[in-house]
Amino acid sequence: MPVTAIAQSAAAWQAQQAAAEDKADKLLTEAKQHKGLLSQYMALRQDYTTDDTPVFHMIFGQYVAWYASYVGDYPGAMGAFAIKQSPQPTDAPSPLAQGGYVAQPALDAIPELAKNYQVVLLNEAHNVGLTRSLTVPLLSRLYAQGFRYFAAETLMDSDTGLQARGYPNHDSGFYTEEPIYGEMIRTALKLGFKVIAYEATTDVATADAREAEQARHLYERVFEKDPHARLVVNAGFDHIVKNGVYLGGKSMAEHLAKLTGAAMLSVDQTSMYPRPSSKGDHPYYTAVMEQQHPNAPIVFVDTNGRPWSLRSAYDVTVFFPPEKLERNRPTWLTLGGLRKARLVSADGCRDHYPCLIEAYYSDEGPDAIPADRIVLDQVPLTTSISGVPAYGSMQSVPSGNLYLRPGSYQLSFIADGDKVQHKETITVP
Repeated sequence: MPVTAIAQSAAAWQAQQAAAEDKADKLLTEAKQHKGLLSQYMALRQDYTTDDTPVFHMIFGQYVAWYASYVGDYPGAMGAFAIKQSPQPTDAPSPLAQGGYVAQPALDAIPELAKNYQVVLLNEAHNVGLTRSLTVPLLSRLYAQGFRYFAAETLMDSDTGLQARGYPNHDSGFYTEEPIYGEMIRTALKLGFKVIAYEATTDVATADAREAEQARHLYERVFEKDPHARLVVNAGFDHIVKNGVYLGGKSMAEHLAKLTGAAMLSVDQTSMYPRPSSKGDHPYYTAVMEQQHPNAPIVFVDTNGRPWSLRSAYDVTVFFPPEKLERNRPTWLTLGGLRKARLVSADGCRDHYPCLIEAYYSDEGPDAIPADRIVLDQVPLTTSISGVPAYGSMQSVPSGNLYLRPGSYQLSFIADGDKVQHKETITVP
């Protein structure tokens, strides 16, 4: 193809992307005008079907995916937006092809690796709750190793009452609306971590400026006051790479290393999780699952205690097992055994569908992020995204699983926008 044609094609793609971004932002703004989280999600699902161009689905699919995760529709979240994990020339050889690497439970191996580090960096895919599911039980193990600060990218400086309150609310952050993210923050607070917001708060002209400000906030809010502090950081995707070019500059982790000189363990949780289609999985992932058949996240460590990583910008790569669904919900919601499946029926919906059921800790305020959410309907929702089945079960009175820790909860049954049809208290033994 001639150079001029390539330039025209690139310009055309950029124009399409800009138009799709404008349309997506407008539709998101309109959806937010609906009353209630479920109504907003339903509006976004419907909007998704109005434009079948790949560039619109790529951009708007992220918005749909975020809201799907907020209402507990985790299969829908993965189906709406997925990033294929293609092999790269710089990938390390497979751990199966190298002698000496042994699969270990990630929940045991990562705290052991963290012993010699001052900072542990954990990443996530923002619409994939699975990539947060290991971090929640890891926090207690890292606290036992002496880590006392926990920083989360999404937290807002404006929520000054978070530490004293002890739980996240709707003003705490953006992704904290998703119940597993909320549980991550709640767990850190209950364990005794000092929870830190570090997102850039000024208008920045470049990605590098944002990364630098994030790192500066971490330095000022943690290490400037406590030089020997041990910190756990949760961030999205490549904010935690330790080398290489990131969005034309340096990553937050690179900026933080320059400011502090601290030894950092970078844990990649976004490369080796199951995509909606096996065609999107990395070939190493497929081979490892076929050989190991894990039922919990694993990492590979050699006989000298060195972990395996797909790419050199990280220290260790986590492999998540394939999802198993029970009543249309993934069983990883047990969070490594911290929570149990609790069957609930839609009786409290009073024949109003679709119906959002939220489970709140009884000892928290009404502004809290629920421990879990589920949508029930008599028939599947009319819109299915990317071939992922929608919620619903054809039952006269639908039912489904909430995943909850032992304790007391108040259930709210919400339909017709934000109208509460029924409330009840349950106890999980």
